[in-house]
Amino acid sequence: MKFSHILILFLVAFAPLGYGFAFAQTECKQVCVAKPFYSEGEAVIISGKVDAFLPNTPLLVQVFRDTNRVHIAQVDVAQDGTYSYSLIADGPYFKQDGKYVIQASYGVTGNVFETSFNFQTTATGQNPSQIFEVRAGDQGTFDVPYTINGGTVKNIIVDPAILGLIITIQADDDGSITLDLGREWIDAKTGPNGRTGDDDKYIIYIDGLEVPYQESSVRPESRLITIQFQEGDSDIEIIGTYVVPEFGPIAILILVIAVSSVLILSKKSTFLRFS
Repeated sequence: MKFSHILILFLVAFAPLGYGFAFAQTECKQVCVAKPFYSEGEAVIISGKVDAFLPNTPLLVQVFRDTNRVHIAQVDVAQDGTYSYSLIADGPYFKQDGKYVIQASYGVTGNVFETSFNFQTTATGQNPSQIFEVRAGDQGTFDVPYTINGGTVKNIIVDPAILGLIITIQADDDGSITLDLGREWIDAKTGPNGRTGDDDKYIIYIDGLEVPYQESSVRPESRLITIQFQEGDSDIEIIGTYVVPEFGPIAILILVIAVSSVLILSKKSTFLRFS
């Protein structure tokens, strides 16, 4: 087994417990959406349950981008108070990336419930509009094209210890970031050397919690991924099987031995404490 794969196993094995729940769905109450992120042309599924059913009374659903209303509809409510509605995120009113707010009102005036989703146009998903220059040690620098909604990118660094990149953001709101990752600089592969074989999934952490991502385009020279984040998030780690400058075998061996030593000492301490 290659040393880099051993390192990744150590990283995954001792990642914080509870990862993967950053975007866990909660029980849908008055109004919710099926997922937090939609691309242009997708069906946005809205559902929920009103507090008390009123015969012959439709639910009013409105969608806003900032202060501009982009969609409005009346939705029938079942006798048990539940409802479901879908709209296609396309057309002249869905031309801006970012946060869209859904308002659902029913019955008494002023009884309004809200939820939101993040939206990305096809153009953005295929062609990120900004560039961040990343330092790559003795190999100079390389560019990472990106687009971010809901925040700003403060820094991107190479971290050979995790075979990946660390992106520092300022998340002023819930949002998303799309990155065009050049395979020459970072990749995730199934081959034994980390650079050959079929494409593998990246491992993505935000502030220590593993999160899902969307891959919208796979090209011979790069991979285009989109990651959703929440207000207040800071550090995004993208872990692959290769990153430049690559960790040499000796450096990785030293790191693995160091981690193993810490584990052995930890076990000894635990044994002595309870013996």
